[in-house]
Amino acid sequence: MLWRRHIEPFTRPLVYAWFRWKRGLTLGVRGLVTDGEGRVLLVQHTYIPGWYMPGGGVERGETAELALERELQEEAGVRVLARPVLQSVHSNETHHPRDHVLVYRVTAWEPCQASAQGEIHAVGWFAPDALPDTISPATRRRISEALDGIDSDVMW
Repeated sequence: MLWRRHIEPFTRPLVYAWFRWKRGLTLGVRGLVTDGEGRVLLVQHTYIPGWYMPGGGVERGETAELALERELQEEAGVRVLARPVLQSVHSNETHHPRDHVLVYRVTAWEPCQASAQGEIHAVGWFAPDALPDTISPATRRRISEALDGIDSDVMW
């Protein structure tokens, strides 16, 4: 499924045009999921390179927290057991006009069956001081902000 990475640069303008027409403002969620050892959950998508916190878009009629729970279950096989804590809010204007991303901390969870088919290439747990070299810069910043107590940047 990594062929998606080759077509993504060509399909991105169409997807963004669809979102702008359909949504006006877009909202995404990302989950900073940690385990008992303090490791961070990251995923690799089939359509873009690098490691990211799991998450995705908030659909019409869906709360941000429900979107987060859905995305974590779909992408990473994580069932949220307690209300996630809003960590930070970011503008993603540099990548997608009128887009915002909410980052939530998730510490109470249990494993379940992931249901995404063809979207996720790999799922991994990483110590915060041993993150993969191919982690996205924004993901690295969000993890550092949350775990090191650094003020969060309003820009993604």
